[in-house]
Amino acid sequence: MSVIWTILAFIVIFSVLVVVHEFGHFIVARANGIAVKEFAVGMGPKLIRISGKSTDFVLRALPIGGACVFEDEDPFDDEDDEARKEENALEKTDEKGSGKFSDAPLPARIITTLAGPFFNLLLGFVLAMIIVALCGEYSTKVGEVIKDSPAQAAGLQAGDTIIKINNERIYLFNEITLQTITGRNDNWEITYIRDGREYVTHATIGKLADGDDGKYLGIYPTNKVNCANFKMFEYGWYEVRYWLKATFKSLGMLLTGRLSKDDVAGPVGVAQVIGTTIKETQEYGVLNVIINLADIALLLSVNLAVMNLLPFPALDGGRLLFLLYELIFRKKVPRKYEAIVTLVGFGILMVLMVLVLINDVSRFFRK
Repeated sequence: MSVIWTILAFIVIFSVLVVVHEFGHFIVARANGIAVKEFAVGMGPKLIRISGKSTDFVLRALPIGGACVFEDEDPFDDEDDEARKEENALEKTDEKGSGKFSDAPLPARIITTLAGPFFNLLLGFVLAMIIVALCGEYSTKVGEVIKDSPAQAAGLQAGDTIIKINNERIYLFNEITLQTITGRNDNWEITYIRDGREYVTHATIGKLADGDDGKYLGIYPTNKVNCANFKMFEYGWYEVRYWLKATFKSLGMLLTGRLSKDDVAGPVGVAQVIGTTIKETQEYGVLNVIINLADIALLLSVNLAVMNLLPFPALDGGRLLFLLYELIFRKKVPRKYEAIVTLVGFGILMVLMVLVLINDVSRFFRK
């Protein structure tokens, strides 16, 4: 039964993320007069197709992707597309959203491209507000200083509020933990507020235990901030900001070799995390399970926004590069070359997905 719940939760989470992302492209495209030929959720074989007046809504077999296909694109070209195109040609030319993407003004194409990632961030913000409203959040106010810890040696006291580490502004206690995991420098400059005045101290973070690579500053937070009020907007944003920082820092660690392939998870790895989360939280009630799954969805939504903006062909960031080229040089990249680059990029992405999938599966046998 737990496997069934894991699969259902996986499908729901990924479907919501994809629908929101593609809806961002869809709604902004239509608002700018760009026709949307197909709104697809999932990848692979087509399961359901509903033909609208100007857009086909398609559900495909694998809930791990999607596409908002504009009128002058054919990534999911089916046998009956040409017939349908001719059949609806008159209807589409009379609509507001009847123009080709390539013929739309450059600003319209840029904001349409950015809309998908933006809507994922917006979804993350909504989820974050719900989570902090229900659970609260820990600020950077110090509740307790551990004896003989780096924090005590640095002179930190209960009641201090840490506002910067190495000149980097922080708002959540989790950001202190994030710094211990991702930071290269163990010598910290800590800016904090005590009795309304700002101070600066220095600390060298220590090892957690013998043989453990973890590090610690040596403080505990105060009780959670109650966010069941207007603070949910403030702390909801802090939560999204935290996951943005975590995503960028993790990418940096991956590119510099500080993370291994086993630190990267694909759909199977994410499904495993979802299954573990359900198993470990179900004894605390359905609401607890839902909140923890919402937290996973928040992380994935922010990750999807960032990953889609990477300047790689076949991603939104890749398309944005072509548009920025046009903005700078006042001429478009020939569609033939853009299509070739996008196709190659898509092929590389598929290979990477397969490699990540193989690694996800192999982890089961290496444990």
